[in-house]
Amino acid sequence: MKVGVTHTLGNIRTQLSKKQYQFISITVVALVAISSISSFVYAAKYDAQINQLKNKNTQSKADRQDLQVSAGSIADKIANLQAEIARLEAQIRDTQAKDRKLQSDIAAAEAQLAYEKEVLGQNIKQMYVENEMSTLEMLASSKSLGDYIDRAQYRNSVQDKITATVAKINALKKQLNEQRQAVQRLLADQKSMQARVQQQKAENARLLALNQSQQNKLEQDIRSRNSQISELQRKQAIENARYNIGKVITGGSGGYPWANVPFPNSMSDPWGMYKRQCVSYTAWKVASTGRYMPYWGGRGNANEWDDNARAAGIPVSSTPRVGDVAISNRGSYGHAMYVEAVHGNGTITVSQYNASWDGRYSVAQRATTGLVFIHF
Repeated sequence: MKVGVTHTLGNIRTQLSKKQYQFISITVVALVAISSISSFVYAAKYDAQINQLKNKNTQSKADRQDLQVSAGSIADKIANLQAEIARLEAQIRDTQAKDRKLQSDIAAAEAQLAYEKEVLGQNIKQMYVENEMSTLEMLASSKSLGDYIDRAQYRNSVQDKITATVAKINALKKQLNEQRQAVQRLLADQKSMQARVQQQKAENARLLALNQSQQNKLEQDIRSRNSQISELQRKQAIENARYNIGKVITGGSGGYPWANVPFPNSMSDPWGMYKRQCVSYTAWKVASTGRYMPYWGGRGNANEWDDNARAAGIPVSSTPRVGDVAISNRGSYGHAMYVEAVHGNGTITVSQYNASWDGRYSVAQRATTGLVFIHF
């Protein structure tokens, strides 16, 4: 830039007075300085916004890491509570089985008691009939005195046995009922404990869901800021290109979703183009703005795109518009670029990938000479 300015001023110096020449020199230098300052101001403005977003992302990532640690702890608590619930469920099943066994034992004791009472009743009835007989009548009805004594002893023995059996069954029934009451209290306690553990598990599940929701929000914020960073970097590169005509400005990704895949590669994008190539980027750029991008896989070299467009009825001309795909047909493959801005001095600002055969994103301001433009 300095060589061009000196040469121009040298040609007009002979036609102007020293004072006029000094004024023009100062003015040109001032314009150059203003241009440099403007470039610096724009770059600093974008850098401040980008750094602010990056700092917020750093904090969000740290918060997300804390949440992930907390989520792990909550998940462990839920697992432990679930194990406790399973243990209580096993205890409840055992207690319920004991309760059913005691119910069965009590029913059997009641049945036996009813039977013994019936036998005792019959015995008492017989005793009552015999009591109505006189001693003389009982002796007369007996075969012998020994038979009378045996009958009396047998009656007393049966009476004592039945009375003892009834007492024993009543004691057993009382014992079984007491055991069942204790089992039912234990069962109630176990179910109450299970309910409390279930509540604790539900609360921890709620906290885990809230934690995950917060993580998702942070992740969404990080993605949103990354998108903003890419857009700011794109604008910054375009702005820098205004003050660096012909110079390629690299940095950022332009929002291109496959900026970090290995390069070179054979992975195809949705339009059949190799990722991180110029044609893949421009195909994505057209589609990302809501316009139709045909599938040109297998015939997608940049120097074929203008012919592909004409065959598809898509307008092609030598006049650029913002949003066009600029095509250079030079070389074996050509080159595809996306028109970001059209300037009044016959230049355009383009964004592109792989301009230097390195698979990187860049922005440049260049002349329109030798280019054709596809109006998607």
